[in-house]
Amino acid sequence: MNILIVKLSAIGDVIHTLPSLRELRRRYPEAHITWVIEEASADLIKDHPDLDRILIFPRKRWIKEFKAGRLRKPAGEMRAWIHSLRERPYDLVIDFHGLFKSAFIVFLSGGKRKLGYDSMQELSGLFYNEKIPENMEKHAVDRYLDFPRYLGANIGKPEFPIAIRPLHERNIAEILKSYGLYEHEKDAFIVVSPVALWETKLWQNEKFARLADRINEELDMKVILTGAERKILDDIQRRMRTSSINLGGQTTLRELACLYRQAKLVISTDSGPMHLAAAVGTPVIALFGPTDPRRTGPYGEGHLVIQKALSCSPCLLKKCDSMQCMRDISVEDIFEAVREKV
Repeated sequence: MNILIVKLSAIGDVIHTLPSLRELRRRYPEAHITWVIEEASADLIKDHPDLDRILIFPRKRWIKEFKAGRLRKPAGEMRAWIHSLRERPYDLVIDFHGLFKSAFIVFLSGGKRKLGYDSMQELSGLFYNEKIPENMEKHAVDRYLDFPRYLGANIGKPEFPIAIRPLHERNIAEILKSYGLYEHEKDAFIVVSPVALWETKLWQNEKFARLADRINEELDMKVILTGAERKILDDIQRRMRTSSINLGGQTTLRELACLYRQAKLVISTDSGPMHLAAAVGTPVIALFGPTDPRRTGPYGEGHLVIQKALSCSPCLLKKCDSMQCMRDISVEDIFEAVREKV
């Protein structure tokens, strides 16, 4: 049996799909399973024990090439990619993404059973020949698990396997050692991940700096800053009175997972790193504003969500003039939560 999973991005969405992959492997132990994914999140599923093949979908690079007027190369690559997609006759194709870009890949695959949600978001529902209800009141993890459940899987406690290798552990050990942290000092640090793709999910850099100072001074815990937006991390460091470790842009996703696994606690905005920390079992304090933690909060036990009860929240807006929901979260709110956790 050949199965194709389509879940392209982002980091959090890919992490939310991992329990469904595990259940599909249990349901079809002899199946050949392929996952179509975009490059930015692909490291999360490399070497995955439940996967046979990863097919990178370089959509953003192709778009960049087309916009620059370079047509021949991406057009040729697209033809080769479709040929690669169709190398296997898929018995089952599952669209966990539910958008036009993913549904069109389902169509291109030529699979027999094309399974998706009974949603017409971006007309995606037109490309499936089997559909299940999409319950948006569920957390994304549980919503995705409705696919293997529909296929007859006996769903157990969700698992989030990420193939952290000795190489990743050695790399993180070397990085920590260079900053004076050693293996015997596990749990001696707290990670702060202040970045987010939406500006409405961001907390003020000044508040992150004051929070990190209080963690250093009052709890005697080292603070490590992580995130792809180095500019934000640098600004927070400049505002701090005390020292911190800035690892912005210095780790792969699996190295980041390894780092989070060793942390005492991760403090994060609603973002991919928040979900990564929860996936490896580290307690998370999550700052929420425009989004709904019931649907996309840190999954599992031991986490704490800080969110102000405003009449307009959750609004799911990526732009907002006031951003009051995030501005109303105080340093004291987060620090007291940290004190309780450590």
